[in-house]
Amino acid sequence: MGKLTVAALRAVLVMVFVGTLFIQALMVWVLVGGSDPEDGTLPLTAFRIVTIVGMVSVQVAVVCVGRLVAMVRRGTVFSHTAFRYVDGVIGAIVAAALLWFTVTAINAPGQRDDPGVTLIMGGIGVAILGVALIVLVLRMLLAQAVARDVEATQMQAELDEVI
Repeated sequence: MGKLTVAALRAVLVMVFVGTLFIQALMVWVLVGGSDPEDGTLPLTAFRIVTIVGMVSVQVAVVCVGRLVAMVRRGTVFSHTAFRYVDGVIGAIVAAALLWFTVTAINAPGQRDDPGVTLIMGGIGVAILGVALIVLVLRMLLAQAVARDVEATQMQAELDEVI
């Protein structure tokens, strides 16, 4: 991975992380400070809480991707340590999907006249879970690459002994 690519990705990750912290701080300020410009009804409060927790899942994914990028840059991504971060990304995506289903459930009573909106939102949740499955497949590919790397290292050690 090139230096420019790594720098650009890190800049994006930092902006996303800082942006989510800013959103969380604003949401907590509105909830705790009582400066709600709306009427403060339960669905609005629930949406804000889901948003705060959703930003945590984004932050977990950003930190894990950042760690993986650092491993790629050092050339150590094909190791068992990388699985922890890939699992963190998968967990964050699944958490985001579950939070989206929560938003769908909170929003559903208001969509009785137009249930298609709830159906579309449910479909988006399934699509988010599909992204988690794609990352899971990529994890399996990483596992195969790590196994091949270990095997190649063992073969090289055996060849060095013979020579």
